[in-house]
Amino acid sequence: MAQDVERLRADGVDKELVREGSGPLPDFRDGTKATFHYRTLRCGDEGQPLDCSREQGKPMELIAGKKFKLPVWEAALRTMRPGERARFRCDAKHVVLYPMVAKSLRNIAAGKDPLEGQQHRCSMAQLHTHCSLGYPDLDELQKNPQPLIFDIELLKVEPPGSYQQDPWAMTDEEKLQAVPQIHKEGNELYRQGKVQEAAAKYYDAIACLKNLQMKEQPGSPDWIELDQKITPLLLNYCQCKLQCEEYYEVLDHCSSILNKYEDNVKAYFKRAKAHAAVWNVAEAQADFAKVLALDPSLRPVVSKQLKSLEARLREKDAEDKIRFKGIFSQ
Repeated sequence: MAQDVERLRADGVDKELVREGSGPLPDFRDGTKATFHYRTLRCGDEGQPLDCSREQGKPMELIAGKKFKLPVWEAALRTMRPGERARFRCDAKHVVLYPMVAKSLRNIAAGKDPLEGQQHRCSMAQLHTHCSLGYPDLDELQKNPQPLIFDIELLKVEPPGSYQQDPWAMTDEEKLQAVPQIHKEGNELYRQGKVQEAAAKYYDAIACLKNLQMKEQPGSPDWIELDQKITPLLLNYCQCKLQCEEYYEVLDHCSSILNKYEDNVKAYFKRAKAHAAVWNVAEAQADFAKVLALDPSLRPVVSKQLKSLEARLREKDAEDKIRFKGIFSQ
């Protein structure tokens, strides 16, 4: 380990041990999975971290040999034992891509697409365009790279074959092969009433396909084929979000589908239900009308939804009259 630490120091990475770990130094051969918490700090301004995995609610997982965009993390972890906590001060050359990595991790923590906002170009090309990442602190760091400190606590190390891979850690071929199984697991969880768990599965499957789609030219046959695989998964995800009463997310996703596929009945139907839930009455009625125009056989289902909306409107009007009567009688 001492030799690894010396090599890091010679390359511009200084390690400061905060708490010793236990056991032998793990064998980080390719495929080894490290689970750890991290805090990212600016040198000289260590009070408020840029990012903190504990605050994001989930530890970071990294698989050795998968060419993670921040190689310095893997190099640092190779010097640590489980339970150990250490600080690594890294020269700017090691953290040039940190803003893009941090954006993806923040998006994941917020339940967003980790590739949101990225364009069809390589990482370095994206970096040099200086497009906004959607986070002012990361934009500033992207324009003016500087040394950073990573405060890392290694939780556990798992050898290859002893764990189930997360989608982000798979190869392109593994992702494509995994999607049908992940989709099936999502459907089974939904049937069991485990809606949030099902949504997470659909999200993982979508992320796999989105990652592959990013590598294709938009509008190309391969891009379109992947998009057509994404759409039913996204509709299943929206169904889960409807049940979780996250209506605005449903509106966003269904609208994105309809911008590309104007005859998607399921997208109109789910968007209509979301509009109705947030009292966008005209929009709900218009979407339900579109459903009937595309598939008249759904008239009984649509009629039931419209009657439910009308009943809710009557209840709301009655409540408003009582409330306003109390205000004006004072």
